[in-house]
Amino acid sequence: MTNLQFATPRGVQDVTGIDKSAFERILLLADFSITLNCVFNDAANQMHDVFKTVPSTSVARTTTLTVSGQTLAAEALYTDYPLTRADSGELTAAVPGVLADGTVPVWA
Repeated sequence: MTNLQFATPRGVQDVTGIDKSAFERILLLADFSITLNCVFNDAANQMHDVFKTVPSTSVARTTTLTVSGQTLAAEALYTDYPLTRADSGELTAAVPGVLADGTVPVWA
């Protein structure tokens, strides 16, 4: 994996009453999304071996991020396995995932 992007956004509902002159909002449900940017590697337990079944299966995959001893775990559905071959020859993928099971990802 060369890099990744992830987000843990919350929905927001505008609940402003007609008696207000500024917005009132409440927080809604939490979410999780991730994109894993990888260089093609077809060795056992490497990126191709892990993601090649994305187009043909509907399974959640435990995704755990660890940074400086802090861990964020989520059950994710990976929705695509798009491979890109550049003019210079490298074969890469940007694999997107979204929250699968409604469990709020929490840093621990």
